[in-house]
Amino acid sequence: MRPSRRQNDELRAVSLERGVSRHAEGSCLVRFGDTHVLCTASLEERVPGWLKNSGKGWVTAEYGMLPRATGERMRREAASGKQSGRTQEIQRLVGRSLRAVVDLQALGERQITVDCDVIQADGGTRTASITGAFVALADCLSWMETRGMVTRDKVIRDHVAAISCGIHEGTPVLDLDYLEDSAAGTDANFVMTGRGGIVEIQGTAEGEPFSEAELGELMRLARHGIGQLVERQRAVLEGQPQVGSAR
Repeated sequence: MRPSRRQNDELRAVSLERGVSRHAEGSCLVRFGDTHVLCTASLEERVPGWLKNSGKGWVTAEYGMLPRATGERMRREAASGKQSGRTQEIQRLVGRSLRAVVDLQALGERQITVDCDVIQADGGTRTASITGAFVALADCLSWMETRGMVTRDKVIRDHVAAISCGIHEGTPVLDLDYLEDSAAGTDANFVMTGRGGIVEIQGTAEGEPFSEAELGELMRLARHGIGQLVERQRAVLEGQPQVGSAR
């Protein structure tokens, strides 16, 4: 039995709450169990210098953990004068994941930055960030559409979401919380589109190497979980009420 008492293919309770920021063009508070991330999308009428006069836009992301997102206070990275390697790796992953489903030409010469701020961490902060960031991005594009700037469905080609999987006590399981992640023999993160395309897979054996068959089972679990997350994204973006969890 898992520490959370969930079934092996069961997500934590998931919620996606839109419009939580008064000022951002798009926003989403995403909860994967006790992992909570605030995602805000900000529009700028400019692009990086290397894209100037290209006709293309840019979508990027920044990621950070608030000082008391974990059990003990962490020092703000701004106070140390530099970002950690982990922070840089995660925000690049979020940016890549969003760009995988965006037509940058249809966006025009504009930049959208999605900030993912972890309010509370209990495992899976990067996967929650990607899943919530997509909703914030979609709402930003809807804001732009109402002002005649873009057509949202031309800019966004598909949904994108992410989930963690791992091998805990010899058994492949879906959506690891911190207790499972810290004890897992293998942990992996999967980023996929609504149509099932693979954007990125990150997998690591913490001890004994895992087999190709185990990787296949983790992939099966990931597809199952991401399918549910995409359904939740579609529901909230269509304005349906959020009731219960994604499972």
